Amino acid sequence: MQKMLRAILTSKVYDVAVETPLDKAENLSNTYNNKIYLKREDLQPVFSFKIRGAYNKIALLTNEEKEKGVIAASAGNHAQGVALSANKLSIKSTIVMPVTTPEIKVNAVKKWGTKVVLYGDNYSEAALYCEKLAEENGMTFIHPFDDELVIAGQGTIGNEILRQCPQNPDYIFIPIGGGGLAAGIATYFKALAPETKIIGVEPVDSDAMSKSIEKGRVTKLSSVGIFADGVAVTQVGKLTFKYCNKYLDGIVKVSTDEICSAIKSIYQNIRSIVEPAGALGVAGMKKFIEEGNVENKTIVAINSGANMNFERLRYVAERTWIGEKREALYAITIDEKPGSLKRFCRNVLRGRNMTEFNYRLSDDTKAYVFTGITIENEQERFTFLDEVKKNGYEVIDLTDNELAKTHIRYMVGGKSSKVKNELIYRFWFPERPGAIAKFLENMNEGWNISMFHYRAQGGDFGRILMGFEIPGEDIRKFHKFLETLGYHYIEDTNNEAYKLFL
Repeated sequence: MQKMLRAILTSKVYDVAVETPLDKAENLSNTYNNKIYLKREDLQPVFSFKIRGAYNKIALLTNEEKEKGVIAASAGNHAQGVALSANKLSIKSTIVMPVTTPEIKVNAVKKWGTKVVLYGDNYSEAALYCEKLAEENGMTFIHPFDDELVIAGQGTIGNEILRQCPQNPDYIFIPIGGGGLAAGIATYFKALAPETKIIGVEPVDSDAMSKSIEKGRVTKLSSVGIFADGVAVTQVGKLTFKYCNKYLDGIVKVSTDEICSAIKSIYQNIRSIVEPAGALGVAGMKKFIEEGNVENKTIVAINSGANMNFERLRYVAERTWIGEKREALYAITIDEKPGSLKRFCRNVLRGRNMTEFNYRLSDDTKAYVFTGITIENEQERFTFLDEVKKNGYEVIDLTDNELAKTHIRYMVGGKSSKVKNELIYRFWFPERPGAIAKFLENMNEGWNISMFHYRAQGGDFGRILMGFEIPGEDIRKFHKFLETLGYHYIEDTNNEAYKLFL
């Protein structure tokens, strides 16, 4: 603790980073009956806290190391932090980025005079190639989180919070990816204000730190969610695990919908649009307050970054209502005969505000309605479910069904009598030309694609729903084909929403 505290207090970050404000979030404070403050790391020169750790590490290199230059692998905020730091210190730098990296991010790094090398479809492939280049050229590898000096640089945020906050916070909520930010802030506060509870926040599908703490060792995830790409790491660092395991007071896991709701809350309070990873602190804070009925406390949430692709805002807006518990989705079965749809609207909906209503003739006896309604709170979601059942209708709650929210709500069209032995899969394809072509080129010509849905969402990876007609004797061969592709996928053949609507 003392070693890290000393490193934080002697950090070099302010040669390039700025001391960001701690803004009171008036609307959130009034809504939740707490004093809530947002630490504005979205106001850094590269719109992210990453500049702190990167600069501290590079500034303290030896003259010999500086002469050989630095190298890093990143598709996001760390890349910009390293590039700006090297530019400030007149050191040559190389950043290895996946081929899938959006052009806006590549250009944001290039503007600092760094050399950009595009390699691989994902961060893991880029990182391996980065290590190879570092060994060949003798350059110093700047790790995004698992380094004492990087952790110390991020820890300077803790020093600022302790000075800026009118009273010592009762809670601080910190986004966790690799764990460098949480490790630095937690260590600083446990040394100087141990009564403050330090709470990490992770997406439910990128929870490498909480899994590691549960098992008592660094644990690698087989896959991670990609919505909050700034924290999408399969494995935390050995150093960051050591600090977080010792000094964190807990970890909150949040869903994609809850992150979208947090992005909206931040915008409503300070008119800043943060990236998904940057909203994790507020998302975790809201969930923690609601579940624990926390009141009359001083709370700080870290706005860790604002490098948001504009194209993603449509997706965020669509998911926000569910994240705020203001919308619920249902599949409802009604009789397929004249007047039944009118009776359903009269007897069940009764003037309720609908967010969407999808219906397509399916067969001669039953009709399936996909509908969304506005609700005041989560309890109303279940109350409406009971009302539908009491009126004699079969109903399924789809509010938490990812297939329904991402794909089916945009493609309700009925079943096909011609499809045989259909298998349904969701894929995450790299958003670059040729990704789907690669898939099709390697696919057996005897396997028919029976369904395809893609909708741009502004991320590094596109979400695609596909149906396949696969002969029974080829199932094993088909699964082997999927494994060799290298794309993340989930089978959804047994999903209730698919069975009803597609």
